[in-house]
Amino acid sequence: MEEMEKSAVRRIGVLTSGGDAPGMNAAIRSVARSAFRRGIEVVGIRRGYAGLISGDIFPMTSADVSRIINRGGTVLYTARSDEFRSVEGQQKAAATCKLLGLEGIVAIGGDGTFRGACDLSKFGISVVGIPGTIDNDIVCTDYTIGFDTAANTAVDCIDRLRDTMQSHERCAVVEVMGRHAGYLALHVGVAVGATAVLVPEYPYDFNEHVAEKIRRARLSGKTNFIIVVAEGAVPAVFVGEQIRAELGLDPRVTILGHIQRGGAPTVKDRVMATRMGYEAVRVLAEGKTNRVICAEGDRIIDRDIAEGLAMKKTLNPEEFKVMTVMTGT
Repeated sequence: MEEMEKSAVRRIGVLTSGGDAPGMNAAIRSVARSAFRRGIEVVGIRRGYAGLISGDIFPMTSADVSRIINRGGTVLYTARSDEFRSVEGQQKAAATCKLLGLEGIVAIGGDGTFRGACDLSKFGISVVGIPGTIDNDIVCTDYTIGFDTAANTAVDCIDRLRDTMQSHERCAVVEVMGRHAGYLALHVGVAVGATAVLVPEYPYDFNEHVAEKIRRARLSGKTNFIIVVAEGAVPAVFVGEQIRAELGLDPRVTILGHIQRGGAPTVKDRVMATRMGYEAVRVLAEGKTNRVICAEGDRIIDRDIAEGLAMKKTLNPEEFKVMTVMTGT
C-alpha cells in the first residue's frame, strides 16, 4: 500500500467567501480529497467568515464532496461578514479555530477573502487563499476560478439575443458583470463579435466608443448591433438612451446580472479549481502560511498574499487592441 504523505498540519478548515463562482465546489472537493490523502482532517465552514465566528462547521468526509465537481455555486454557502472586519470579530474567528484545533484555513474567494485571511493569520492561524471570482480581477494570478464559465454563459445569452436583433434589425445593449474590471466584458465582446465594448479601465466617450462604431458598422452593411457594457463602465440603460437620442435607433437593453454566476462549471474551471485545491493543501502541509495560489501561464504556483494583493493588473494590451480592431465593422 502506498505510504501516506506527511503533513505539518493535522486538521484544516475550508470556506468560501464573497461572490460565488462556478468551480468553487470543484475546489472544495480537491481540498478535501488532497487533505485526506495526507491524513489531514477537514472541517467544512459554512457561510464564510461569518460561519467561522458563529461556529457553523461540520467534519467533512469523502461522501460530502462526492458528485459536487459538476455543480455551480458552493455547497458551503457564502456570505459577507461585517463583524469579521472588526478586531473583535477576527478574535472570535481565531478562537473558533483554536477551540476546534484548526491549524490551517483554505479560503476560496476574491481580494476581500484574502485580506480576511491575512487578518486571521495575525492570530497564529496558517492561511492559504484560492482565487475564485468570475471577474478575473485578482492581481497576482493570470486566472481565477469561475471566469471561463461566466464568459461562456454570457456568450450563450448574447448569441440567443442576436437572433432576435438580426430578425428585427435592432441594436442590443447588454450589460455584463465587472464593477471594477473589464476582463469579462472584453472577452465576451470579442467572442460574440460585438459592435462596441465598454470597460471601466477606459473613460467613457459615447461618440468615439459607441456612435462612430455603429456608424462604421452600418456603412459596411450591418443592420443590427451588439454593444457589450461592463457594469462598472457606464449604466447600460444610459447608453441605450444616448443611442436612441443621438442615432435615432430603438435599442433593447438587457442586464444579464447574476445569471452569469450560475450553472455547471466548464472543463477549464473544473480542472483549474482541482489543481489549485491540491496546491493549497500542499502549501499548508509544508508549513507555509499567508500564501495565495496563482496561475502563471500553465503553472500553478503560490505567492505571499500581501505581495500578491500589492501587484497591479491591467487589461492585456494585445487583447484590447484585437477588440478595437474587430469592433465597429
